[in-house]
Amino acid sequence: MIYLLLFWEFFKTGLLSVGGGLATLPFLTEMSVKHPEWFSLEQLANMVAVGESTPGPIGINTATYVGFTTAGIGGALTATLALVLPSFVIIYFISKGLNKYRENKFVKRVFYALRAAVIGLIAAAGFSVVKMALYGESFSSFSQLFTALDWRAAILFAVILAATQIKKLKNLHPLVFIGAGAAAGIFLLG
Repeated sequence: MIYLLLFWEFFKTGLLSVGGGLATLPFLTEMSVKHPEWFSLEQLANMVAVGESTPGPIGINTATYVGFTTAGIGGALTATLALVLPSFVIIYFISKGLNKYRENKFVKRVFYALRAAVIGLIAAAGFSVVKMALYGESFSSFSQLFTALDWRAAILFAVILAATQIKKLKNLHPLVFIGAGAAAGIFLLG
């Protein structure tokens, strides 16, 4: 039964999260609330951090991890397959018809609207990551905007954001900033 549930949840995520790995975050957030025994919001934030700093798409890395921790190797394979299956099926059918209808007004409008939807999903995912990084699970309303803020994380965020905008530092490899963030976390949190 767990394999079927894993397949269903990750198939829905793969089907509806148009726009890549970060677009899966709102669905994964909902999944963590719906199935807290699989992973918590804090674990999701950690998965995003590790997933962004390791090779491979974040959605697939997360599906594999959640599947493995929930149901072992079979769960990892099930969740990963379920996440990527909708993309393969959709791309297969799109590739069959796209050349024929490439200049169709309706098709152009659909792709135009999809771009806006993808931007919205990625913005929602970004908001979820920022909220988790700066507030943890304690943030529940905008009245807590300053009281629940983890000031150490906010300062680290601001410093690294500013550093990435400095011309000489802009071309550094992202691992430098990840390493600096990890070192600062060890220093700040002891």
